[in-house]
Amino acid sequence: MAAPSIGNNVETLPWIARVSRYLYPAVTAIIIFMIWEAVTRAGWVSSLILPAPSAIIATSFENFSLLMQMSGTTTAEFLLGFGLSVAIGLPLGALVVYSKPIELAIYPLLVAFQTLPKAAIAPIFIVWLGTGITSKVLIAFAIAFFPIVIDTVVGLRSAQPETIHLVRSMGGSPLQVFWYVRFPNALPAIFAGLKVASTLAVVGAIVGEFVSSDRGLGYLVLVANGELKTSLVFACVLMLTILGMVFYFLVEQLEGLVVRWHVSSRQIEAVGSY
Repeated sequence: MAAPSIGNNVETLPWIARVSRYLYPAVTAIIIFMIWEAVTRAGWVSSLILPAPSAIIATSFENFSLLMQMSGTTTAEFLLGFGLSVAIGLPLGALVVYSKPIELAIYPLLVAFQTLPKAAIAPIFIVWLGTGITSKVLIAFAIAFFPIVIDTVVGLRSAQPETIHLVRSMGGSPLQVFWYVRFPNALPAIFAGLKVASTLAVVGAIVGEFVSSDRGLGYLVLVANGELKTSLVFACVLMLTILGMVFYFLVEQLEGLVVRWHVSSRQIEAVGSY
């Protein structure tokens, strides 16, 4: 009998690693939902408190057009808030690294602002900007931008001094040092901040809708909860979960394309192959 080809096994390992990353959580979720369904069908928990997964899915299909309409509003809010956090967070992080006066003047204020509960200041944004989409975008930005700033600072400062001195000794300008040394080295940390911010932006949009809105999934949750439509509340939560997971997955896929060369990407595949 011919021995198996080592090359073929090596080629299949990355495929197995990628599948296992999604297979294990999928199987775990299915088991949890099966237990959940059994508990609710047995009558151990009232459907007003915890509806069965089958009832939530049925409600989602019955109100599909309404959920899609409200999802469009919420999606626009957290995408714009996330985009604004990226547009401001990345340059601000670079300024903190390259300018000591800016670091001394702004960095403590950023930390102080982050400690403020955003749910408490959200009504202020509503008063300033009204109940439209602008206030929701600003709340999503306020919650999401801090991880981007912090991880940008950490990433830009993690470049090896020897490499920076080498580029400077070869006549490299500060812009070339940033573009060819600091920025590529900071990309893994930056994408870590982007992934955290992608989830926080969704939270920010919902917080804004909870405070004051007339549309969006957060608004629909409040209306359904007031009418004791628990299945619809869970359907909204399910839609929010799907939106957040899809957005996170897209950022993660972009990270895989941009920083595939980094050792962290290779370690993920290596761990998944065991």
